Amino acid sequence: MYYPDHLIEEVRTKNDIVDVISGYVRIAKKGSSHFGLCPFHNEKSPSFSVSGNRQMYYCFGCGAGGNVFTFIMEYENFSFPEAVKLLAEKAGVTLPEVEYSEEVRKKENKRAKLLEINKEAAKYFYYQLRSERGRNAHEYLQKRSLTTETIQTFGLGYANKNSDDLVRYLKNKGYDEALIIEAGLASFHEKYGTSDKFWNRVMFPIQDLNHRVIGFGGRVMGESEETKSIPKYLNSPETLVFDKSRNLYGLNFARTSRKNHVILCEGYLDVIALHQAGFTQAVASLGTAFTAGQANLLRRYAEEVILAYDSDEAGRKAILRAITILKECGLTGRVLDLSPYKDPDDFVNNLGALEFEKRISEAQNSFFYELSVMENGFNLNDPEQKTRFHREIAKKLCTFSEDVERDNYLEAVCEKYHIGFENLRKLVLSYAAQTGLAVPITRPKSGTADKFAPESHAMKAERLLLTWLSEEPALYAQINKYLTAADFSAGLYQKAAAKLFADFEKNEVNPAAIISLFIDEEEQREVASIFNTRLGTLESKAEREKAINDIVRTVKKNSHDKITKSLGNDVNAISQALEGRRALDELLKTNIKLP
Repeated sequence: MYYPDHLIEEVRTKNDIVDVISGYVRIAKKGSSHFGLCPFHNEKSPSFSVSGNRQMYYCFGCGAGGNVFTFIMEYENFSFPEAVKLLAEKAGVTLPEVEYSEEVRKKENKRAKLLEINKEAAKYFYYQLRSERGRNAHEYLQKRSLTTETIQTFGLGYANKNSDDLVRYLKNKGYDEALIIEAGLASFHEKYGTSDKFWNRVMFPIQDLNHRVIGFGGRVMGESEETKSIPKYLNSPETLVFDKSRNLYGLNFARTSRKNHVILCEGYLDVIALHQAGFTQAVASLGTAFTAGQANLLRRYAEEVILAYDSDEAGRKAILRAITILKECGLTGRVLDLSPYKDPDDFVNNLGALEFEKRISEAQNSFFYELSVMENGFNLNDPEQKTRFHREIAKKLCTFSEDVERDNYLEAVCEKYHIGFENLRKLVLSYAAQTGLAVPITRPKSGTADKFAPESHAMKAERLLLTWLSEEPALYAQINKYLTAADFSAGLYQKAAAKLFADFEKNEVNPAAIISLFIDEEEQREVASIFNTRLGTLESKAEREKAINDIVRTVKKNSHDKITKSLGNDVNAISQALEGRRALDELLKTNIKLP
């Protein structure tokens, strides 16, 4: 949904960022800003800054930053339109009705109907669990040590033994058979007609990040000849609102746990048992193998995933698959030792939360878990097999592309398996040269490598200048005859500078509004960092004046150099270069003064 800029700005200005964020995070005033512990990463010392003057937040620890819209998007995992809508409601601002094309309107109406019918089905299952017909199912959940509060929190229910109870209930509510089938709640058979998809099962409603029911999982009740012929667990088929590969059970609760890791389980009851024990960061894949889509979803909330899969052979294979996926998605994985129990549910109900917490702290690095599994295929008492095992280790070490990371693991492997460091290193380099898997980084032979590439130097200067101008707008009058937005790096920096300079011309300073020009969260973060770049401590006014003069000159010189390099025969470009040279020469003779 597109909202006019003036309306977005009205919503933003009516939601003071300090008031909004203080509703989520405890912040205290320190100088001109407020500080608190960052809600987006685990920290002990407050590095999360909220500026009421500039209506922006920024974490100097993890780089999260933006305006009030960005905060709601990141904290609640909302899209930009959803964040605007929430804050508009909070401020009492009326938004225009959504205008869709006929095709999009039909699709959205269908989505709304499917969510509506799922909600109605969840209510029905919930009621049945508490009726006489659901007594056995309720007793089963109690035997699994689930409390009444937990059962209620997760909305657990029961599907009756009769194979058309839900269909009849939903039809009485006005839903037609076609929609019930499309929602994955029923099936049609030519011989038997329309019947319930789920019957005689404990029901687990599956919710999206906004707590809307999008599907169901069901566990069959009882042991009989009839139940032996059907799957123990049954999940909803994929629908317009339910994509198994892009959702995770329990993530609607886990996303607000604010832990530095996520616990990934295999089963619904594992997740529920862990949440009940206080581990609200637990999630599970939805009856399918863990996918890259699910891994990318987890990246929004944590950098590390603790794998708490079943300790049987199938679980070990699933762990190895998951480790590969996590690596490809840039996530760190560790593997939980659940022995002597099979799954997290059994473990926490037998050994308790404190022991589970201990096991989390002792969880094995995923690389070493892979080595331990690989080790089982070799007899290390046999010199030949031991050598083959060491070769396999060397091949695996080649997969690290960074020298530092590879060397760190190489050192740790040598210590664990009692291998000579130089011997294994030579083996790694030999395989790296053969396969091209790991090309050593070429380092300067003398001197210290520059911390920043030239382009980074240019951008750092631009960031420092824009931050300084947003904090001391009076400086603009001294630099505007030398610099324009065109002197900044093309794209995001130039767009931010253009808006800031235009605001200065109108005697306005509004960095938070500049962030609203960008809908992508990563771009909003980058813009927030542009206005929160810090120099080292400068004690005197003379030091600060020297710094601002150096920064302004650097921005102008980088701009002039870039234009000069791409001159060609373009007369306009040549004229622009000459004008830039004159401005630069004049700037070098000028001394910018701080107020």
